[in-house]
Amino acid sequence: MSTVSPLSAPPASIDLAIGGMTCASCVARVEKALRRVPGVTAATVNLATERATVAAASDVPVQRLQQAVQLAGYEATPVTDTDTTTDEAARPTMRPAWWPAAAGALLTLPLVAPMLLQLVGVSWSLDGWAQLALATPVQFWLGAGFYRAAWKALRAGAGNMDLLVALGTSAAYGLSVVLMIRHAGHGMTHLYFEASATVITLVLLGKWLETRARRQTTDAIRALQALRPATARVLRGDTEVLLPLAQVRQGDLVRVLPGERIAVDGVVTAGRSLVDESLITGESLPVAKGVGDATTGGAVNGNGALTIRTLAVGAETTLARIIRMVESAQAGKAPIQRLVDRVSAVFVPVVIGVAGLTLLGWGLATGDWEQALLNAVAVLVIACPCALGLATPTAIMVGTGVAARHGILIKDARALELAHAVRTVAFDKTGTLTQGRPALVALQPAPGLQEEALLRLAAALQQNSAHPLAQAVLDAVRTRGVPVPPAHNAQALPGRGVEGQIQGRRVALGSSRLLQELGADPGALLPAATRLEAEGRTIAWLVDRTAAPATALGLLAFGDPVKPQAQAAVRRLRQLGITSVMLTGDNQGSAQHAAAAVGIDQVHANVLPADKAQVVRDLRRGGTVVAMVGDGINDAPALAGADVGIAMSSGTDVAMEAAGITLMRGDPRLVPDALDIARRTRATIRRGLFWAFAYNVLGIPLAAAGLLDPMLAGAAMALSSVSVVASALLLRRWRPTDAAPAAARGFREPAKVWA
Repeated sequence: MSTVSPLSAPPASIDLAIGGMTCASCVARVEKALRRVPGVTAATVNLATERATVAAASDVPVQRLQQAVQLAGYEATPVTDTDTTTDEAARPTMRPAWWPAAAGALLTLPLVAPMLLQLVGVSWSLDGWAQLALATPVQFWLGAGFYRAAWKALRAGAGNMDLLVALGTSAAYGLSVVLMIRHAGHGMTHLYFEASATVITLVLLGKWLETRARRQTTDAIRALQALRPATARVLRGDTEVLLPLAQVRQGDLVRVLPGERIAVDGVVTAGRSLVDESLITGESLPVAKGVGDATTGGAVNGNGALTIRTLAVGAETTLARIIRMVESAQAGKAPIQRLVDRVSAVFVPVVIGVAGLTLLGWGLATGDWEQALLNAVAVLVIACPCALGLATPTAIMVGTGVAARHGILIKDARALELAHAVRTVAFDKTGTLTQGRPALVALQPAPGLQEEALLRLAAALQQNSAHPLAQAVLDAVRTRGVPVPPAHNAQALPGRGVEGQIQGRRVALGSSRLLQELGADPGALLPAATRLEAEGRTIAWLVDRTAAPATALGLLAFGDPVKPQAQAAVRRLRQLGITSVMLTGDNQGSAQHAAAAVGIDQVHANVLPADKAQVVRDLRRGGTVVAMVGDGINDAPALAGADVGIAMSSGTDVAMEAAGITLMRGDPRLVPDALDIARRTRATIRRGLFWAFAYNVLGIPLAAAGLLDPMLAGAAMALSSVSVVASALLLRRWRPTDAAPAAARGFREPAKVWA
């Protein structure tokens, strides 16, 4: 007798806000503590967002995770969906974030004043006891946080930036106290209170500037969150009731007045208006909405009132899903960050060792233990690894945020990092490069018949049909304003076409098979039919069978027209050095025609869904990094099999789930834009890491050699973090190549939200 073990529950994702982290070493230690908890399968900590994302079995209590973080020397609190980014303005009762740096500057300025006055030829010194009185509150009041964090790190058997600052400044402060007492009755000697106080003040200033700059990296999330209206006008019978958004239910009728934000995802049941969806899709032009059209929560209603039936609320809305995707990408860890984490894990112990060797080396070589201690202090201060921990996450946060602003949703950091290396882009044809619906592309009447007459007869037969080709004919009639006569006794000819009586004539419209069955001679129409079929067009023949033999009156050719932006997209890819490939299940003629119109480099026609995935695998085996772009269920295997999957949001949920990047509108030009922002983000990460390593690689030897004063070391350390974050913020200037100036769009509301 066999037993079947129950299926294990899927891992749950738990978000924690982590307090007390200061550098990359802290990140590594929190991750290590979380991964040790039984039932945890993965843990990722982001220094820039101060968040941890934990994948754990559903029976792992959050309290156990919090305890693990606390034992590592940090604080952890659960994050819920209702949590929003805090703002200083929202906490008026709390002290402003800049006050520690300002207080430190006021106390430190008199200590460094003698040094500054010497530069202009003024000799003045402050009494030692006065220096002690000014330096002590800086050291033990404003700097208390460094001691607390350093002690927690030591208790956990690890090191961090706070330990380096605490050791360095304590050594300078202690040396000053010893020298002051030793020389109390022998005149004034040089003290180093200004060094310890200046280092702490500069570090506090750097932390404030870094936090202030880092806050700008979350602008994308805050702007998206700001799109959520707090209330909605819900119709209860004939009465409008203003309800909190949390009380709106699926199926409710919501009324939206001109200028208001649409509160829910739904479908218009009454009214017409222009709707600005630019902050959700990146589309700069307003979209016309009428009865039956879908709406997205967060969009701005234009000039008309709308009544909308609610289809999705809360966490199920498009806006909520966008926010989750952006947050997920920003919390993710790029592969390159793992190298930084490995370096950071051993960085602090190595720095302490280098500082010890500096102290011993200088002391034993020169006998000047005072200078030896100052050099060791400089080593400890310059080596703080803040910039290493910030370089990657800040760039990812800004890059994914600015991409989301322009309708490009990057689901994870891995997709962002791989996208920079893409050298081949494979496109699905239908719905991706083409409109995805048939259109009447050619009319060829027989000699003696006008195009308008041919179209009128064809439309008369099709006016009650829901077939896609019939709709294409009726669309053409509406566009041209051609009157359509009634058709009598119209009936379908299964598998062949349709026939009916029109103004006393018996007319049929159908395939080439119907033409042959009726014995009609195509005559002069045959060359045009052959040419159009070679281009992959679908041909329908209009035949007059009032009298025998039947007569061909003309032909109609249908095709799926390419999107007007497709050619520009492929051209931009070529400028980026990227090869374009088309994968389609259509026939070779249709595929070649579309490829020629767009400028595609390679074509694979008559390809089944499984074959698409195989073509992608073959391209990858050739040593190239491949991105797949599609919008349908049949594209999902290829999207999942590519290095980077890019899905059109106009397509299916299956395609979007399989892709690492989702384009919020069906514009192929977003594909090169997505790859461009990925390349720029990758370059920003590399630049940030270069400078972060450069500060330490250059600074530590200079400090050990006695060429770097502790105060300069403190300034350089603070500058390193701020410069890395500022470098990442430059990504906010990125714009798609076709982006129109904001003033030209005529939309003030989005500009106000994103400002």
